[in-house]
Order: sequence, then C-alpha cells, then structure tokens
Amino acid sequence: MSSYSLSPGKRRLLQSLSTANGVIAALAIDQRKSLRRLIAQAAGCEPEQITDERLVEFKAAVTKVLTRETSAVLLDPEYGGRASEQRAKDCGLLLAYEMDGYENPRPHRMLALLPGLSVRRLCTSGAQGIKILLHYAPEEKGVANDEKRALIERIGSECSDLDVPFFLEPVVYDANGLDPRSPEFARQKPCWVIDTIAEFSKSAYRVDVLKVEFPVITAYVEGSAVYNGQRVYTIEEALEYFQAADAAAQLPYIYLSAGVDSAEFLESLRFALRAGARFSGVLCGRANWQEGVPKYAKSASRFDTGALSEWLETAGLANIRAINELLRSATPWHSWFAPGKA
Repeated sequence: MSSYSLSPGKRRLLQSLSTANGVIAALAIDQRKSLRRLIAQAAGCEPEQITDERLVEFKAAVTKVLTRETSAVLLDPEYGGRASEQRAKDCGLLLAYEMDGYENPRPHRMLALLPGLSVRRLCTSGAQGIKILLHYAPEEKGVANDEKRALIERIGSECSDLDVPFFLEPVVYDANGLDPRSPEFARQKPCWVIDTIAEFSKSAYRVDVLKVEFPVITAYVEGSAVYNGQRVYTIEEALEYFQAADAAAQLPYIYLSAGVDSAEFLESLRFALRAGARFSGVLCGRANWQEGVPKYAKSASRFDTGALSEWLETAGLANIRAINELLRSATPWHSWFAPGKA
C-alpha cells in the first residue's frame, strides 16, 4: 500500500484515464523513430523515405478505431496531434515528454526532454497524464544513474506542482550491450526489473503510476504457451519473479508491451495473474497494432488507410478485447492508497 497521499486533482485525472473499475486499459502509440522504421520495413524502403505525414496518418487511423475500447491513449506531441482529435469521446489522453522513446542515441542513454515543452504546456495541449520513458541500468557505475534519478525528481516535482499524474516507464538495459531478447539478458532481467521498481517506488520521485516491464521474458519460460525451446526459467521460477516484482512495488503499476507480439503479451499477463500480481492495467503499444503496419505500407509510394482500418476493425480490436478480458482481474489503482489518501 502506498505511503503517500494522492491529491484530489490527480485522482480526478487518473479516473479520466481509467475504466469505471479503476483499471488503466490504455493504448500506446507514441512511437516515433521505431514506427518510422516499421513502416519503412513493410514498404521496402529506407526510413528516411517515410515522411512525417505517414506517421501522423498511421497514428490517427489506429487511434480512431482502437480507442473505442480503451480507457486512454498515449501519444507524442510531435506526430500525435491529429490522432488526439480522433480518439473516442471517453478515452483519456497521456502525452510523452521525453525526446527519443526507445531510440536513445546519447551516452548512457541519458534522458532528454522534448525541446520547447514543459508539463504546463503539455497540460495546455490536453494531457491528463505525463509519461516519461527512462532507460536505466541498475548496475551501471559512475554518475549517470544519479543524474537520471535527479531528472526524475525534477519531473515529478513539475507534475506535482501542476497536479497532473506522473507515469514513469523505466526500461532496463545492460550497460555492456547485451541484446535485450537474448537468454543472457533474460537471466539478469528479473533482478534488474525488481531493483528498478523498488528504486522508483520511492516517494522522492513523486511517481503516481509505474509503467513496468514483465520481470521475465515469457518466451524463455519452459511450459509457457510461447516457449521458444530455450529454457531460462521454469514456470515456478517465473511466478516467483512476478511475485518479487510485485512485492517491490509501493505504488500502482501497469505493464508495457516492449514490442512483443500479442500472443507473448497475453501469455505474460496470464503469468502475472497466476502469480497474484497486483498490476492495475496496461499501456500496450505494438502488441495491439504492429501487424497492421504491412496492411498500411504496401510500397514506398502506396499507403492504404482503408486496408489498415479494415484490419483494425477486426484483428486490431480483437487484440484489445483479449487484453481487456484479462484486465477484468486487475487490481484497481485506488486500492493502493490507504483510506483518505486517494
């Protein structure tokens, strides 16, 4: 249970991002460079050939359909303006504040904020919550991690001053460059995720909702529905890691999809439920819509929003509904707060 109180203003805004039951069933489409690369790959061209308009168009099409059955959508201020206008009437809006998303070229993957923006300006643009993606290597030596923690303290204070919910997405990485889908990384990931959750649960950061990774890579769990044949964890070990990550959390948390497909994301959610994890929802991106990219990008000169919309109306909404069915057993975020503190 959280030890800090939630202001009435933050509570109201979190409710606008949640289902009636207090679960965050959110869609993420704040990808920028990674989305450009996905579209280029499907179109058979270089990313530089994909114009900004293609990103704007794709985001708007996805948002228009899929937000009919989500409680909120996460967009970026750079290419998500039109999509924001297309979202369903009762769908809340989260806006990204960081510059790069997953594509971070700086030394130590240092956090940088979008130029010309502030929490106040994002709120003026309609944001009901602010999201920061932070690359974090718990075992990295030197001053980089302290600088990152100081930045999160500042952003948390900025959100607190404006009375807007702060969603922090800490994504772990290996400072020595291990592939994040490799078995070597998978062996280290549980400890790194658990340590990171514990760190950013501290009240000094003023985080309201943690957007976290699954503590295991479910494809390496022997006996899982998506097992790839290479065992890193048994089912029992995986469940214990989910329970340890849950115990480390001191505030509401939701799961991110990290680019996996729908089948792996759903299986990971099933493991979380089986472990009794008290997650309060999801903020799921590519697992919901990435298979629609080839429907849209036919070639470097042909883009078909009609075919994309048709896919979204069928397979895309089916992905959303499968997640929402599992979220029936999620823990409402307000249950993390003591009576009188939420």
